[in-house]
Amino acid sequence: MSVIAEVKQRLDILELVAEYVTLQKAGRNYKGLCPFHSEKDPSFFVFPAQQSWHCFGACATGGDIFSFVMKKEGVDFGQALRLLAQRGGIALSPREAPDKAKDEKKERLFQINEAATEYYHHLLSSARAGEMARSYLRGRKVRPETIKDFRLGFSPDAWETIKSYLHNKGYAEKELVEAGLIIEKEEGGSYDRFRNRLMFPISDSQGRVNAFGARALDDSLPKYINSPQTPVFDKSNSLYGIDKAKAAIRKENSAIIVEGYMDVLTAHQDGWRNVIGSMGTSLTDKQVAGLRRLTANVTLALDADLAGEEATLRGKAVLACSNAEAKVIPLPAGKDPDEVIREDPALWQKLVEQAMPIVDFAFQSVLSKVDVNKARDKSLAVQKLLPSIHDMRDPVQQSHYLRKLAAALKIEESAIRVALRELEAGQRRPHPHKPAEQSRPARRFLSSPIEEYCLALLLQHPELRPLAGELSPEHFECTENREVFIKWQHSSQIPTLESELDSSLLEHLHYLVDRNFPPAIRGSERTRQFALADCILRLQEKLSRKLETEKEAALELERARGGISSELSKLSEQGIDSGQRLQDVFVKRGRKPWLQ
Repeated sequence: MSVIAEVKQRLDILELVAEYVTLQKAGRNYKGLCPFHSEKDPSFFVFPAQQSWHCFGACATGGDIFSFVMKKEGVDFGQALRLLAQRGGIALSPREAPDKAKDEKKERLFQINEAATEYYHHLLSSARAGEMARSYLRGRKVRPETIKDFRLGFSPDAWETIKSYLHNKGYAEKELVEAGLIIEKEEGGSYDRFRNRLMFPISDSQGRVNAFGARALDDSLPKYINSPQTPVFDKSNSLYGIDKAKAAIRKENSAIIVEGYMDVLTAHQDGWRNVIGSMGTSLTDKQVAGLRRLTANVTLALDADLAGEEATLRGKAVLACSNAEAKVIPLPAGKDPDEVIREDPALWQKLVEQAMPIVDFAFQSVLSKVDVNKARDKSLAVQKLLPSIHDMRDPVQQSHYLRKLAAALKIEESAIRVALRELEAGQRRPHPHKPAEQSRPARRFLSSPIEEYCLALLLQHPELRPLAGELSPEHFECTENREVFIKWQHSSQIPTLESELDSSLLEHLHYLVDRNFPPAIRGSERTRQFALADCILRLQEKLSRKLETEKEAALELERARGGISSELSKLSEQGIDSGQRLQDVFVKRGRKPWLQ
């Protein structure tokens, strides 16, 4: 049995959730106040029979024991697995278990960064040398409480200040180099990386300082620098202010991403606590993946000159974050969020409310720079915008934007559809490499055979990808299957998928890639297409049954409240009606499902 299945078998979701939520019996289920957002009336349900949970309030989401820990603790699947395995007294394999020496090393680096943060903050708050930095912050209208809350600091204009301070604290020079606080000279020796700069401690979602951003207080270039990549800091995986913003993001079910440190500070002190910073980089897949554990709704508020390029180049990654459409706030020319909020808070409020879908913004940005009378410009526009259209799950939306693009460029829609088919053909990958001698864990009721069958088809037969548009993460109730599906949606090859998944999920991935199919499936593409269609039907039916169970709980909830819930209509929209439509189609075809 795999460790994932063993965790599910040994631990009870009701017992786990009860440690976070005061639950009361509600028929066969249990309800309580949602631990992920503020509410007065209980909208959070635990379903012991299904070993699942669902919030009928602002979260409008649910899952199993793994997804609960991931959302509550703000961790990824691998960390959730390790926490739950420890709770259940389950031994992890070397691949799944954390490396003790590596963890101790990381903890040491966190301690070094914490000590540096305290030192820099003290210099900013009390030292005479920090007056220039204090004056700069006063000029930017940063309040004392914001300085204290974000633990801003000052690095003096000297070569060995932090080096000497931390050396006296017992930290070795090698450790300080590894933490990114000092730089080694080629001829020997070392010196402080940050000098005469305003310091912005960067923390992970758990509030541990893992790096620093630094702004020059003189004419030094570059104006902003960050810590280098270290064992505890990866800029592509970090969002400034996430530790301060995560509670508000969950509560409001929305995150606003800005570019700079000052944008985040000004937004937070003006009450916009769901704002986080990308630290001057394009939004990455890793950043999006981290946000997904907090919200499905993302709005970009980037520099006016960069936002269009961001929307075009990174729109795919942002749109991948959820079924909800990501949005963009077009800022006034020459203004950044910091300036807008300070000068005209009402305008900022209006801009947030009027944020436009990211695809529409990408269209506006690209089409404003092309001459629709030139064939070459038309081709370039199609080349830039077609990937975003291709990645849309909803065929109605896809058709809408195809027509919109054709009309804007004054060309036949059929020409763009040909380009779309060519793009799809180009993304089909060769048959995946199957790692040799992978052990197959026992497959029991603790997993979902139909989910695994569907994933195995998609992983082993990439030509089926275009037919999986109806599938969404919600069709995969088991978190391990959902995690694989989400990564598969944005990975063109198995090696890429392996590199993106947490190591604890590789055994599960290899099981799916190695799974055997009947000769009919292996030999005929049409048969595989029918098999996938059957899988989609079964997953829709399974989702419908799950939604029916949750619908009963929602009715119970509304009877207690004495009202009618919009959640009931939401549940129907999520899959009950579509499941019935699919059932009708397959009854007419007279086919039996491949997986009994």
